[in-house]
Amino acid sequence: MTDPASLRAQAAAARRSAAGSTDMALPADRPVAQEVRFRTELRSQLVQRDGMDWYEVEGYASSFERGYEMWDAFGPYTEVVTKGAADKTLAADPEVVFRFNHGGTPMASTRNGRLQLWADEAGLGQRAWLNPKRSDVQLLVQAIEDSDVREQSFMFRITEGTWSPDYTEYRINSFDLERGDVGPVTYGANPHTSVSARSGEFLASIDHLSPLVAREALARLSERADLRTPQPSAPATAAPAASAAGRSISMVRARLLAQLGDE
Repeated sequence: MTDPASLRAQAAAARRSAAGSTDMALPADRPVAQEVRFRTELRSQLVQRDGMDWYEVEGYASSFERGYEMWDAFGPYTEVVTKGAADKTLAADPEVVFRFNHGGTPMASTRNGRLQLWADEAGLGQRAWLNPKRSDVQLLVQAIEDSDVREQSFMFRITEGTWSPDYTEYRINSFDLERGDVGPVTYGANPHTSVSARSGEFLASIDHLSPLVAREALARLSERADLRTPQPSAPATAAPAASAAGRSISMVRARLLAQLGDE
């Protein structure tokens, strides 16, 4: 089994090789609109604003200068949001909405003045005023008060970023929030949505897969042409040996499947 340090080193080497003499602008296979989640403290309270009652929900949608693990098409790396990365987009007064889990009807927005965004030493902060008459708002506030929802997230587009010389760390130096969203999420710790990002979760779960799932995964991986070991062309007289090798591979695969056991 490859240890995490070796896996990171192999991934970095693959990025260097893929980049060649040209700097890689973005992590490979990264979605255009990326979601990143952070562990943060959420606060909610009932306040008076403009002569009406509102639930005021406040927290940080991101943290600056704090590394977190990400995955791209090559493997794991550390990502950091640079302090100042939000300055340009906030100066442009972006249209951003406040939503739970990046879905459902927006609960507040910068356009109606019920969502405020700022950047400070800690990160990207947000403060939203939510209508207490809405049932979805009531459920969200109750979940926050019960500590069932404790994480924050924001959806953005990278406008400038750089890799470290060894391709082990990627820094987001500037991002665009226009038509993005911020708000609480059920889970933090960056459970990213791209296929390559979920590779880490898959590797971590391999040892705990049920026999049925393990057999299916093995069967599908064995069909991938890019994972097959290239076989040198054998002379005509070596045909029987090649056939034997084929039988040996089949035997090894059969033994592996047998070791997985039956459901």
